[in-house]
This record gives sequence, C-alpha cells and structure tokens, in this order.
Amino acid sequence: MTTANANPFDILLVEDEPADANLVRSALKESKVLCNLHLVQDGVDALSFLRRLGQYLDAPQPDLILLDLNMPRMNGREFLAEVKQDPLLSGIPVVVLTTSDVERDVVMSYKLGAAGYITKPVDMEQFIDAIRQLDNYWFVVARLPRKN
Repeated sequence: MTTANANPFDILLVEDEPADANLVRSALKESKVLCNLHLVQDGVDALSFLRRLGQYLDAPQPDLILLDLNMPRMNGREFLAEVKQDPLLSGIPVVVLTTSDVERDVVMSYKLGAAGYITKPVDMEQFIDAIRQLDNYWFVVARLPRKN
C-alpha cells in the first residue's frame, strides 16, 4: 500500500548485513513505500545519526527506525536501551526487524521499548508483504508525532 502522505517518510535502517539491507530496500520499493531510507551499520553510527554528530550533521529525524538486533560495536538491544532513555529520541518508534525468533529476544525488545518486533521472513514474497503491512500500519493507520 502506498502512503497517504505526499511527503516521503524518513526511515532509519540499522543493519550490518548488506544483503539484508538490500532486501529491505527492495521490499520498500516493491511495496511502493514513499520514503527516504537511511542506512547505518550499527548502534554507534545510529546514535550519531540521531544526534547529528560527525558525518551526520544534516541527518533528518527519522519517522521510524528499523533495527537489527545482532550487530558489531553496539548491538540492537544496547541501542534500543540508549534511545529509549534519551528524552530527545525516545518518541521515535523503533521496530525490531531481525532473523531472531527467540522468545527472550522478543520479550527483551518490548521491555526495552520497541514499538514492534518482526522476524524477517525467508521467502521474498512474505518479506515484501511484511514490509507492506509495516508501511500500512506506521504510515497510514497510526498517527506519528510531528518531527522536532
């Protein structure tokens, strides 16, 4: 489903695997999601992006963060805990998008403040459908807070 808003949404994808990042990019395109996708490879870079530090001085505030859990330097759990403790960042919805379907990862993600948890489907059509549903919920059904 395409977004009802004429302006593209900003999505920050925190993903260290290039193949998975390309899969998300392809699924967004296939689903006709009107967005600007910004990619960083770990939690350290994601925090720099959100705080507009270093090379990210002109980074937009994302409307949504898609977060992998297993990354180098700062993993998704550590990143999620840090973001949700920061009053300037805590309002940005974070959806975990990971290969892990381990129950403790699901429980921990929600305890840390995740807005959702999606296990990446292996099948491309299922993955595209998951992204389409994600788009429909976050950018059509749900009302997001205005950007700062």
